[in-house]
Amino acid sequence: MAKRYQRVPELILGFDTETTGLSVSSERAISYGFSAYRFGVPVWSEQFFVIPDRPISPGAKRVHGLSIEDIEAKRGTERVYSVEMGLTRTIQILHHFHEQGAYVVGSNVVRFDLEMLRRSCISVLGIELNNAYFDISLLRIIDVVDHDLAIEPSREFRPRRGQQHLCRHYGVKPGGHDALSDSRAAVEVFLEQVVFNNAGQASFDLISDPSVYAASLESR
Repeated sequence: MAKRYQRVPELILGFDTETTGLSVSSERAISYGFSAYRFGVPVWSEQFFVIPDRPISPGAKRVHGLSIEDIEAKRGTERVYSVEMGLTRTIQILHHFHEQGAYVVGSNVVRFDLEMLRRSCISVLGIELNNAYFDISLLRIIDVVDHDLAIEPSREFRPRRGQQHLCRHYGVKPGGHDALSDSRAAVEVFLEQVVFNNAGQASFDLISDPSVYAASLESR
């Protein structure tokens, strides 16, 4: 069972994806969103899009509103990658933040986003994300859905805990099924959950000026 967090970790990386469908074994991510927070303050973000190697299901398109043609049209104004390059960039970002001690925060992030990443890396890149460079099982994870179950275990009082429902409950602006905005919303939900628990904050003080850390990320 997930624990109730009384303090906010010094470094948090919000992570979210939009996808071609709901099956982690056969679908692909079409956009990745990352939002880094240090001491509860946003310091860096990145979003990129991916041209998938399979169709976008009608149900998924109804959720995020993106077709393959829409993604193609983003070239020139947004980062648009192949499936291989999107997976590679995602591994680079997760590896970098893990090495910095970050906690990855998301909604159903282990069961969906990270599991789809793991399976896609096996089928597309031929790697299992369990090597010396990056072992996905070692990521420090905070799932806001599991955290909410630790806060309020009763499903009678809280029958629905999707990210939009959690945003409403904690007074956070929903991300609207945009990967970058949803990654931010997940972190903001977690911060409000901690305020609810204990209003605690991290006591670490490795880099006290968030702008210094943001500048270091921009140079990567």
